[in-house]
Amino acid sequence: MNSSLSTPNMSKDDQGGCLALTDWGLIRASGEDAAKFLHSQLTQDFALLDLAHARLAGYCSAKGRLLATLVGWKLSDEELLLALPVERVAPTLKRLSMFVLRSKCKLSEASDAWRLYGLAGTVAHSWLKAQGYEMPAAPWDLLRLGGDGGATLVRLPDGAGVPRFLLTQSAQAAAPDLPALDARQWQTWDVQSGLAWVQGATVEQFVPQMLNLELLGGVSFQKGCYPGQEVVARSQYRGTVKRRTFLFETDGAAQIGQELFHSADPEQPAGMVAAAAASPVGEAGSVVLAEVKLAALEAGSLHLGSPQGPQLRPQPMPYAVGEPQ
Repeated sequence: MNSSLSTPNMSKDDQGGCLALTDWGLIRASGEDAAKFLHSQLTQDFALLDLAHARLAGYCSAKGRLLATLVGWKLSDEELLLALPVERVAPTLKRLSMFVLRSKCKLSEASDAWRLYGLAGTVAHSWLKAQGYEMPAAPWDLLRLGGDGGATLVRLPDGAGVPRFLLTQSAQAAAPDLPALDARQWQTWDVQSGLAWVQGATVEQFVPQMLNLELLGGVSFQKGCYPGQEVVARSQYRGTVKRRTFLFETDGAAQIGQELFHSADPEQPAGMVAAAAASPVGEAGSVVLAEVKLAALEAGSLHLGSPQGPQLRPQPMPYAVGEPQ
């Protein structure tokens, strides 16, 4: 969800609206083995997925490194959609297709058939109530909206306490009648939610726990094998994760994939920017989710881009972060 690193000032009361997520795309999986196939490839349990929930999941290499992060849900028992950043759609579709083999599952890009919208704030809640729906209570809860086209609404993790939703509807359907939401504001809330989406610059940089994916409900440790599963499980149960993602603010203009350096060890990177957006107060600077060595948080300071770069100031995370339990 990339955009310019500047954002308008908005009061708490007037936050919210609707944004067309043109930088996101969709993959369709259809057929009687569709859920079973995705279950065998992704970090979450799709075999037991019902029609009232979505799944946050990762797609890993054989070495347990994330190739993509995505949200998946069922349109029916034999049709699922996967939503992810558009730059990861084609490579993810190509790689998944290599492993379909004899499974009764057909994979295709569905970005032209559907439109994705980000909805947020009290106006989105009011819009739902006007149509007779209650707001989904928790992240990854799913609503099926009435009318043609099989529209679905998935609750995303809140950004700075603001409720957010992913709406998917037919490309022929009219956009929701809601105030326009600035793309820069959406991106800031996205970062403040504590969830970093894998982009081109961060492919194969992280195992799921480095992005806190299991803390956000994106990894199942009860399911069977998937690519990289042994590495992910070993990281969890042997306590070998020594890097985690945390929220920071900085006066610099941060870029995804940019390296971080620690004052006590300036010769080698101490972390990497996983997500970046505008400063939430509308001033110059950025709010970032950065994967860092846990040891680098004990003392000293972290800097953006070089040992002399802008300093990173830790911010509260929306969930507890620590070593795997």
